[in-house]
Amino acid sequence: MTNYELVCGLETHIELSTNTKIFCSCTTEFGGDPNTHCCPVCIGLPGTLPKLNKRVVEYAIMAGLATNCEISRVSKMDRKNYVYPDLPKAYQISQYDMPLCKNGWVELSNGRKIRLTRIHIEEDAGKLVHQRGGTYVDYNRGGVPLIEIVSEPDIRSIDEAKEYLEKLQLIMRFIGISDCKMQEGSMRCDVNISMRPMGTEKFGTRTEIKNMNSFAHMAKAMDYEMNRQIDLLQSGEAVVQETRRYNEEDDCTESMRGKEDAHDYRYFREPDLVTIQVSDEIVNELKDKLPELPQKKAKRYMEDFGLPEADALLLTQYRKISEYFEAASKGVKNPKTVANCMIGQIFSRLEGDGAKENFAVKVTPENLNALVRLLDDGKIRMNLLKTTLEKMLDTGKAPSELISENDMGGVDPGALKAACEQAIAANPNAVSDYLGGKEKALKAILGAVMKATRGRADAMEVEKLLVQLIKK
Repeated sequence: MTNYELVCGLETHIELSTNTKIFCSCTTEFGGDPNTHCCPVCIGLPGTLPKLNKRVVEYAIMAGLATNCEISRVSKMDRKNYVYPDLPKAYQISQYDMPLCKNGWVELSNGRKIRLTRIHIEEDAGKLVHQRGGTYVDYNRGGVPLIEIVSEPDIRSIDEAKEYLEKLQLIMRFIGISDCKMQEGSMRCDVNISMRPMGTEKFGTRTEIKNMNSFAHMAKAMDYEMNRQIDLLQSGEAVVQETRRYNEEDDCTESMRGKEDAHDYRYFREPDLVTIQVSDEIVNELKDKLPELPQKKAKRYMEDFGLPEADALLLTQYRKISEYFEAASKGVKNPKTVANCMIGQIFSRLEGDGAKENFAVKVTPENLNALVRLLDDGKIRMNLLKTTLEKMLDTGKAPSELISENDMGGVDPGALKAACEQAIAANPNAVSDYLGGKEKALKAILGAVMKATRGRADAMEVEKLLVQLIKK
């Protein structure tokens, strides 16, 4: 039986976080009553003229710089003609043969680079709503600015497709040009798939799966489509070039229409918009505005701070989290302590959509820094740090308001021994279990000592002392 190889490329549409639409001053805010965020320009009434939003061009250039693209010094807008109910003008203003960015790449964790053909700017279409047996059009989304990132067919597995899309999402969020919320449609992709016999160079006939808006659905749609095409090829049938959709209920892809090629759209230059000219000065200015990118930042955290890769990736998942970590780590002896506080305790308090993205916690990075410095200076133990951090998360207070001078004094050896003896006497069952081989039983006695000393004692020292006393 012939083994087949996946050949896949993604066309990823990302809504830009501008305040206004690409060609008019209507808001881009998500939601709102149907057809309340639109005007004569974005619904294409006769006699209206578009005016290009400068911020859209800047954001697209930033996306290109962050994905290693060449920035075109001259580009233009074009009309892409097709008739569909959510497109009131019967054409979309996009870019055809002179895109703003080209020839970039995104590197995967396996070292492979997924090449980017282009990044271009365009307007989004409206939204069709199917309900009560009818189809309705909401034009609120029409004219919202998009970038379309087109990859070369370099993807060879579902895992590579997911990682590529996750990296795009991470980069675009980090540079601040989009929230990339797939559930709200601000990031979605079309998946182009073909299969070919393993070891051959010639591409097979491709199909396109439209508007994937979740990683899970994309993976399921790709898996189904790959197997569907392999079944056709193995039975001697031809794969038809077409556009398909993913049916969630039946977990399959379905044919929508024959796949169009570029000539079907009858592209021609948009006559109402002037040529876009980008100077070296503008490119350099935008390059200077870019933050350190997440992949590079994670590598620095591992090399400079000694963080494990898993921790470094968690702390670079969102820009606000990494900024918080760096502020809280400033001047501390061991940034890993700050990382542990964030990942172990602060993250557990974050609930709901967007919690990590917004990272609104009561503990300021300066207060966490002050708390960790107390540990660095030997004034408090780790267990007191943890209990104090929990109180800070509840109250928003500084560590100086929660830790007294007595707390920072440690525990007198005599008093510690007395506390251990008292805890042993008060927990005979736990002592018996421990002596019977159940080592976990010691934790109950240890907890009693830590409670009695208000967390000031060193847990490792207490455990050692308890073992000595019990064995006596």
